[in-house]
Amino acid sequence: MFVPKSIVCLRDYNRETFTKDLFAGITVGVVALPLAMAFAIASGLPPERGLFTAVVAGFLISALGGSRVQIGGPTGAFVVLVGTVAAQYGYNGLVIATILAGMLLVVMGLARFGAMIKFIPLPVVTGFTAGIAVIIFSTQIRDFFGLTLHEIPIDFFDKWAQYLLHIDSFNPYSLAVGLGTIVLILGLRRINPRIPGMLVALIVAAVATSFWQFPIETIGSRFGNLPRVLPAPSFPTLDWGTIRELISPAFTIALLAGIESLLSATVADGMMGTRHKSNVELVGQGIANIGSAIFGGLPATGAIARTATNVKSGGRTPVAGMIHALTLLLIMIAFAPQAKYIPLAALSGILMIVAWNMSEIERFRALLRTPRSDVVVLLSTFILTIAVDLTVAVQVGVVMAALLFMRRMSEVANVGVVTREFQDSEDKPDPNAIGKKRVPPGVEVFEINGPLFFGAAETFRDTLRTLTTKPKVLIVRMRQVPVIDATGLQLLDELHKECKRDGTQLIFSGVHAQPLVALQRTGLWDRVGADNVFGNIDDALNRARTILGLPIEAAKHDSEPEVAREKKRP
Repeated sequence: MFVPKSIVCLRDYNRETFTKDLFAGITVGVVALPLAMAFAIASGLPPERGLFTAVVAGFLISALGGSRVQIGGPTGAFVVLVGTVAAQYGYNGLVIATILAGMLLVVMGLARFGAMIKFIPLPVVTGFTAGIAVIIFSTQIRDFFGLTLHEIPIDFFDKWAQYLLHIDSFNPYSLAVGLGTIVLILGLRRINPRIPGMLVALIVAAVATSFWQFPIETIGSRFGNLPRVLPAPSFPTLDWGTIRELISPAFTIALLAGIESLLSATVADGMMGTRHKSNVELVGQGIANIGSAIFGGLPATGAIARTATNVKSGGRTPVAGMIHALTLLLIMIAFAPQAKYIPLAALSGILMIVAWNMSEIERFRALLRTPRSDVVVLLSTFILTIAVDLTVAVQVGVVMAALLFMRRMSEVANVGVVTREFQDSEDKPDPNAIGKKRVPPGVEVFEINGPLFFGAAETFRDTLRTLTTKPKVLIVRMRQVPVIDATGLQLLDELHKECKRDGTQLIFSGVHAQPLVALQRTGLWDRVGADNVFGNIDDALNRARTILGLPIEAAKHDSEPEVAREKKRP
């Protein structure tokens, strides 16, 4: 269950596969270089932090993950969160949050939560992703236009207010380099998508800036020279107060890493026709984040664009991802001194393209045409991501989606007195409809449709109040109840007590497997009596006749109970 894909793939490894992985790994390493530095700078940290992340986390994600072709490293999804945590708690706080998130991911993987993370609603994912894209774009305005603005506020609206106040200080050389970078990337992408347009644009911008001595900021002027080696591993100083404050952002980092990595792995599966191991992927992501933090990096996850590049370049096993990390390390060792000439306006242009790709504007527009509840979740998550905080946005979005889902389920679940009111559908007649049965006087039949859970509790109670006279026998028909929770069991227990107090005999009919087991475990089965729980309505009605002292009628149903028969329907 928890064997990494790298070990599985190496069992049948050969020279031809290695050749493909080698080419793909080098290609992706070249593509990842400018992105790693850009994401770190966008988070308000030195560019080498992004390189350390891409090398360490990128290697560990491929070596220990559950996907054949996953490429890991810093991504745009973390820019806002990383910048916020680093600004509030410093880099030491960010390291602690990343380590905690890594531990959470390992626990989630070992607890087999991989499949559950996939159930995060699409409006929530799209909402915070689009919000992150807007924030990434807004953080690049200063360097793109070369504004003389030393301190950028964290708040989105304050940030734009400062931009407008300093708009007259824009640098035309920065604007030209930024626009030229975007045009060159888009042009190369149109000519040949295989060309690493971002790296080519970065090199061209660096050469032009150095040759013509443009008066614009570069990596060297702001951050100095980049290191040529990985830092020695170091552990942060821990105290319970800081850990307690960082639990919430650590949870958000873990959730984002899980969502992004599994989404990326799923996209890769669709491109290759393979299947990833979601729980192994979470464990690998967790270990990779811990390793990244120890070696001076940032939170990391699977990167969809780089993973897709890996597949298109011929990568077929995790070896390609490991080679990608080693390629970045070699580039850092050999060319770190030259990185100081890279203009920040060029990195801003790259991040603006990343932000546009992240926004998924077409999907956002499509979701605006979905049911109103989904639109509310989408817009709430989007607005909260921009105006408040990503952690709050994700938590509120998930809670809202869960509440709206429960409301929908409660609307689907209904309870009705069907003794006299039930009418068959002319299109799909029900052979077991109560209208086709002879219900003795003094017997009432209730039918529950849908899951009997806490969301349907009030509907259940309201329907029971409609009984003006107490029947001698009350049959609760549960053939349409696939599941029941603790609240539903409590309702049935309360109903049993009321019936016992009023002298009414309670009978259950058409009980499915899960509700049946729940009745047995809670003891309600014994309190009601095994003689009063039946698989079909005919037997339940005959039990009522026996209680009332009436003659038993021949059953009209098949020899097979209606619950068992329903399970065989397509």
